[in-house]
Amino acid sequence: MKQWFNIQVIYALWLREMKRYLRARSRIFGSLGMPFFFLLFLGTGFKNFRPESMPAHIDYLNFLAPGMLAVVLQFGSMFTGMAILWDRQFGFLKEIMVAPVSRVAIVLGRTLGGVTTALLQGFLFIAVALFAGLKLSGFAGFLLTPLFMIFIAGSFVNLGLAIASMMRDMQGFSIVMNFIMVPLLLLSGAMFPIEQFPVWVQWLSYVNPLFYGVDGLRYSLIGMSKFPPFFDAAVLFLFCSGMVGLGAFLFSRSDVD
Repeated sequence: MKQWFNIQVIYALWLREMKRYLRARSRIFGSLGMPFFFLLFLGTGFKNFRPESMPAHIDYLNFLAPGMLAVVLQFGSMFTGMAILWDRQFGFLKEIMVAPVSRVAIVLGRTLGGVTTALLQGFLFIAVALFAGLKLSGFAGFLLTPLFMIFIAGSFVNLGLAIASMMRDMQGFSIVMNFIMVPLLLLSGAMFPIEQFPVWVQWLSYVNPLFYGVDGLRYSLIGMSKFPPFFDAAVLFLFCSGMVGLGAFLFSRSDVD
């Protein structure tokens, strides 16, 4: 009987993902490019933008930075799904799926590798944002930041893995992921307070799990949030758990050809 939690398999796949990430410098800097330019140009261009819902001591750059961190985590996690398609195309996926190891262990190794690389990108972005003018609200709140980052990355790593398990075409995968991720981003309140939107759009934001990730990151970084952080964390945990289960289920049913 295959051991579903095989620590050696999980570690081997995690290590492989880390080596691939550290060797791909273009991926490291490319993943930070779009969020950095959003932070730079929107943060400075809208520096006088101050809706009524924004506290007086928080400027737009500080409001925007947690949202752009969520973008880094969201889109960085998508590479895990693309890596699945690359491995399928070049035969590596077939080799590990016909090996006498549990597919759940394969999913856990992939997930751990994807979450780790997304966290590295996230902390790099935080360093860049601090240089650009991000002001942290306090060290105690900042300790919650890795928790929200893990939940966001884990959710979208497994979402990408689930979609990749059902697809063969890399271009099609990118189109589908962008079709899903861009609306989630726009409805997350990452760039503008959702109070600026019509009421029906605000309700759409409330059913968007990424909204609670952005809200939690705002609390941990700048001390501003719409909901209590533990509520945000609970919603994200439930969504992340569901995505892990969905990713493992669809991956276990995918073929090896």
